[in-house]
Amino acid sequence: MSTTFKTALLLGVMTALVMLIGSAFGQGGLLFAFVMAVLMNVGSYWFGDKIVLRMYNATEVGEDHRLYRIVARLAQKAGLPMPRVYVIPDMSPNAFATGRNPNHSAVAATEGILRLLPDEELQGVIAHELAHVKHRDILISTVAATLGAAIMLVSRGAMWFGFGGRDDREGGGNAIAALAMMILAPFAAMLIQAAISRQREFAADRGGAEMVGSPMGLASALRQIDAGVRQIPMDANPATAHMFIMKPFFGGGISKLFSSHPPTEERIAALMALRA
Repeated sequence: MSTTFKTALLLGVMTALVMLIGSAFGQGGLLFAFVMAVLMNVGSYWFGDKIVLRMYNATEVGEDHRLYRIVARLAQKAGLPMPRVYVIPDMSPNAFATGRNPNHSAVAATEGILRLLPDEELQGVIAHELAHVKHRDILISTVAATLGAAIMLVSRGAMWFGFGGRDDREGGGNAIAALAMMILAPFAAMLIQAAISRQREFAADRGGAEMVGSPMGLASALRQIDAGVRQIPMDANPATAHMFIMKPFFGGGISKLFSSHPPTEERIAALMALRA
C-alpha cells in the first residue's frame, strides 16, 4: 500500500470522525465540522510540518550548530536533500522528523537530547529520523499529528459550540451521545496513530543503524532516552507522540493500550540482532 494511498485513507478516516462529532449537534454542528475538516485537510498536508514545529517553539539552526553538522553529514551519506534543522527548547531528551517529502523535510531535536548524548549516540538518533525521511514516513505521521490534534480540539470545543443548548431543547439523550463521541474520538485518533507508527519505528531503527554502519550508538541512545524521558517527561500533545523517536511521556493503565511506540527493550533487542 503506497504512502499516498495511506495518507488519503487517513485523511478520510479523520474527516469522518470530525463529521461524526459535528453531526451530534445538528445541522449547524455538521456545517461547522465540514468547514473544520476542509481546513484540517489542507492545513495538515501543506503546513503540517510548520504547525508541529511551532507547537514546540522550535528554532531553526544553521551550519555553525553541532546538530546541523551531524544532520548534514548523514543526509549526504544517505543521498538525501539537506533537511531544515531545528532545536526544541525542552530538557526532555527526544527528536523527530517532519515534512511532506524528502525535499520538504525537517529534523528537530530537544535541548535535552543534545546535552545528554555524545556524538556517536546522537548520530544514531539522527540517522533513525533520516530513515523516516528516506522511507517517506514523514508525510503520513505529520498529517496524523495535525489531524489528531485538530480532532482533540474540535471534540473539546464542540461542548462550547452547542452542548448546553441541545440538552435544554431535546433532553439528555443527544447530549450523552455527544459526550461519548467527545471522549471516544481522541482515543480513536490515537489508535490510528499507534497503528501507523509501531512497525515504522523498527524499520527506521534498522535503517538508521545501516546508515551509520553500526547499531550500537542508536541502541545506547535508546536506553538513555528512555531513562531521560521517565525522569523528565515532555509536555507534549498526545496527538504528536508518534512522531518522536521515543514516546515523550509514560503512563500506566489504559494509556498503555494507545502506546505509539514498541517497547524500548524490543527495539534494542532488534538492533543487537543486527550485529550478526
